[in-house]
Amino acid sequence: MQSVTVRNLTIGEGIPKICVPIVGNTKEQILKEAEEIRRLPVDLTEWRADWFESVFDLGQVNEVLAGLRKILGEIPLLFTFRTSREGGEKAIEPEAYIELNRKVAESGYVDLVDAELFTGDDKVQEIIAGAHACGVKVIVSNHDFEKTPEKEELVKRLTHMQKLGADIPKIAVMPKDRQDVLTLLAATAEVSEKAACPIITMSMAGNGIVSRLCGEVFGSAVTFGAGKKASAPGQIGVEELRRILTVLHGGME
Repeated sequence: MQSVTVRNLTIGEGIPKICVPIVGNTKEQILKEAEEIRRLPVDLTEWRADWFESVFDLGQVNEVLAGLRKILGEIPLLFTFRTSREGGEKAIEPEAYIELNRKVAESGYVDLVDAELFTGDDKVQEIIAGAHACGVKVIVSNHDFEKTPEKEELVKRLTHMQKLGADIPKIAVMPKDRQDVLTLLAATAEVSEKAACPIITMSMAGNGIVSRLCGEVFGSAVTFGAGKKASAPGQIGVEELRRILTVLHGGME
């Protein structure tokens, strides 16, 4: 597997990297969260721009990005507009979604962007091509807040993301029981063993917490922790998450 390097961070080696989302509604809230996150033991930060009240004003988006980069320094920044279709705060038309990601990639302030798989193959590839032209990596993602698909379907989606050109495929699903968590972990292990790139997987909510901790065992390269506010069910605090990941890593040596 080939790792992915952004700034001074290599994703796909060793302990899963900890990403903390920023979910403020206003520029002031967003930058304040970034200041708080900078003091935490994080590896990268995700700006969940769908929470931002002025996200459809590209000028204001650029101002926030400039502020985030100044505050975060060398901490890598992932830009994500999570659509309402996949659990996000706002809906967006496909062409506007492509344009937003293109402009953000061109800004020079971000290291990665997130493109939702079900936006459509052609559109996802357009986002990937635009980002790569700017030296920006792409996470191609899929989120199911209702259920956990069968293992074969999970493997199929993660594999398809790679074929589209994703630097890092990502899938998050909702478990209805413990068996669903095992299904997600089994799919993760199968794909990671033969993947050409790092992958990110997680099972959400209480039942799925274990999936956020055992990525080094099953093959998930990044885990999401909560800073000031969680962006998805099941996220735990960053400092506690760091301690657990370190203990597990030590036991594997």
